[in-house]
Amino acid sequence: MKLKMVEGTVRLLARRGLHATSFSEVLELTGAPRGSVYHHFPEGKEQLIREAVAFAGARSIQLLESKAGATALEITEFFLNLWRELLSRSNFQVGCAVLAVTVAADSPVLLSEAAAAFRAWRKRLAELLDAGGLGPTSAAGLAATLIAACEGAVVLSRAEQSMEPFDLVAVQMSEHVRTLLKARSETIPAE
Repeated sequence: MKLKMVEGTVRLLARRGLHATSFSEVLELTGAPRGSVYHHFPEGKEQLIREAVAFAGARSIQLLESKAGATALEITEFFLNLWRELLSRSNFQVGCAVLAVTVAADSPVLLSEAAAAFRAWRKRLAELLDAGGLGPTSAAGLAATLIAACEGAVVLSRAEQSMEPFDLVAVQMSEHVRTLLKARSETIPAE
C-alpha cells in the first residue's frame, strides 16, 4: 500500500503540483484507507512528498539504465522521447514531479530531496553520454543542458498545449549532440 501511495503522489505532483497534492487526494486516487497515511507516513505530508521525489528520481535513473552502451545521440533522443511521450499521453496535463516540488517547496528538506534527484539524473546521464562518445567534460555539460532544456520545453508545451515548443528544443538538442560528437571525432586520432 505504501508504494501505491508514493506512486499516486508522484502522479498528483506531476499533474497538479505540490500545493494541490493532499493526503485526501492521494487516498482518493489510490483507494488507500485513511489510517494508512499515518501508519506509513508518521512524519506527515513532507515525508510522503520526500519519498515521492526520491521514487521519481530513482525511476528516471532506472529508465536511463536501459540505454547503457548506446551512443550519445541515442541516449539524447531516448531522453527527449521520454518527455515527448509523457506530454503526448497526458494531453499536456503532466509535467515533472521533481520540478513541481522544486518550484513550490518552502521546505529545505524537500528542496534537498529534489536537488538530490536532479544531481543523480545529471550524474548518470553524464556517465552514459561520456561512455556514448562525448568525453567527460562535454557529457557533464550536455547532461545539465538536456535536463534543463527538457524541463523548460515541457513547461512551454504544457502552457501552449502544443508539442511545437518541445519539438523545437528537441531538434536543437539533437543537433547539438551531433556537433559535439563530430568535433570529438575530429580531435581524437584514429587508431
